[in-house]
Amino acid sequence: MNYKELFKKVFLLISSPAKAWEEISLEQDRRAVMSTFVYPMIAFCGLAVFVGTLIGIGFSGSALQIAMTNCCAAFVALFGGFFLVAYLTNQYGMKVLKRPSEQTLCYQFVGYGMVVTFVLYVITGLFPSFLFLQLIFQFYVVYVVWEGAARLMHVDESKRLPYTLSVSLFIILAPMLIRWVFTRLSVLLQ
Repeated sequence: MNYKELFKKVFLLISSPAKAWEEISLEQDRRAVMSTFVYPMIAFCGLAVFVGTLIGIGFSGSALQIAMTNCCAAFVALFGGFFLVAYLTNQYGMKVLKRPSEQTLCYQFVGYGMVVTFVLYVITGLFPSFLFLQLIFQFYVVYVVWEGAARLMHVDESKRLPYTLSVSLFIILAPMLIRWVFTRLSVLLQ
């Protein structure tokens, strides 16, 4: 795992999405995004939530259990959210844009498109009091997806805005919904 390259890609996607998407469009192996970007970012998010929970509640008797539950909730939300959003993006492309199934392209697009979500999970995992940042900066996803829709997905200009808003909504809401369901189920099953 090349962490230097991972952090470089995260920084580039956030600071200059247009340039980042141009570089991403040149990648030959579209499935590599999972092992080189998505899975490591999910691991960082889980670790941040785990450490942030332990720091926040201290090292009492049930702290480890609570930290592990929160870590698992973040992991399941992001992992499930990634695959759900990729599936929904592919379905949207087939039904609305009348394109053939492009699941691996959607994996690449959604994986890198979730960069803001990943970074915000790390920040709010370590510093839960910054939750308001997640609510505000989550909408930067729209700009990142906007640039990717043109440069990687080659969406027609006339359909780019609805496509961008739909995929951005999927990216923002899917992990939130999955985490909410996971948290409710874990409380119910305790």
